[in-house]
Amino acid sequence: MDAFLVSTGIVALAEIGDKTQLLAFLLAAKFRRPLPIVLGIFVATIVNHAFAAVVGAWVASAMGPDVMRWVLGLSFLAMAAWIMVPDKIDGDEASLAKYGVFVTTLIAFFLAEMGDKTQIATVALAARYESIIAVIAGTTFGMMLANVPAVIFGERIARNMPLRLVHGIAALIFALLGIGTLLGAGASFGF
Repeated sequence: MDAFLVSTGIVALAEIGDKTQLLAFLLAAKFRRPLPIVLGIFVATIVNHAFAAVVGAWVASAMGPDVMRWVLGLSFLAMAAWIMVPDKIDGDEASLAKYGVFVTTLIAFFLAEMGDKTQIATVALAARYESIIAVIAGTTFGMMLANVPAVIFGERIARNMPLRLVHGIAALIFALLGIGTLLGAGASFGF
């Protein structure tokens, strides 16, 4: 249950103000059809995060416990710093409208998520926790928690949300995970 809850919380916070959330706002404003947009985000997230979790589990199995502890600890600390850098949306990701709402969302969201903060976080979380299913479910749920309101309520949310505070909380969580991992908090997990 820890893997699911931590994954959900970290990704939900990390996603606020992220380029994929900005893409969700853009798609909602452009198409004004929330259901196919939400379904496209959901499918793209599952596929992307499943791939990331498999990579994370493979990395965990390929490294010894001491190396893994340092890699994870430093990765979480790097994520803490990276989360404080605001994202901007690329024009190319929003120019796929000729394929329909669902397919446009699916392709744009999948591409935008490649190498994104939440995908990298999913790799690290899958390396940290034994249950990649719980990590995939948690990171997907976190993405949906952050993006469904963005699709449905759009600009009203963006204007009233203190992004710096939310990013600061997410960075603090990543930093605590990093420090805890470096200090041996993952010993019960084998690293």
